[in-house]
Amino acid sequence: MPVQERKQRERAQRERLIVAAARELAERQGWEAVTTRRLAERIGYSQPVLYGHFRGKREIIGAVALEGAAELAATVRAAAAGSAGGPRERAGAVARAYLGFAAGNPALYDALFHLDAGLAFAREDTPGPLKDAFTALLDSLGEAAGDGTRPALFTEVFWAALHGLATLARAARLPPGDTARRTQLLVERLTAS
Repeated sequence: MPVQERKQRERAQRERLIVAAARELAERQGWEAVTTRRLAERIGYSQPVLYGHFRGKREIIGAVALEGAAELAATVRAAAAGSAGGPRERAGAVARAYLGFAAGNPALYDALFHLDAGLAFAREDTPGPLKDAFTALLDSLGEAAGDGTRPALFTEVFWAALHGLATLARAARLPPGDTARRTQLLVERLTAS
């Protein structure tokens, strides 16, 4: 194997190690606990090595967010594919999967939607994994928009409602017992019959 190829592979492996360590630490102790010093200690490299891959915590959060976007896209697609019904049932499956993803991966969800990750959303320069996550939602929800409503606009509103529910539930601003009913109500009210 050529030296350059080996170095590139080692570099990519170190980046994956940094991102995995950041994600694990954030999930266990919150993003406040993620520092370059702690990451360097965890992975056995010096801080300058980390800075050779990421300029700082913001870029690390961005890398975690991109990883999370890919996982969210896969979660949404799996939920849609596993739904046996029509557009409304598929929207319900996607809603439950999305909310489950947000609840089950709080630090990852924060990296995606709550923290400054230096990533552009809804623009020409939006990174591919973020575009793909939205496309997964659009592909899964577009039919539920109904006549006269642009599928992308419907998907944005549906996503915003899901994000609101996820964020409020996590902050304990909603009673926990009504989660399933809230999701059902959202689907019933927003989807075309």
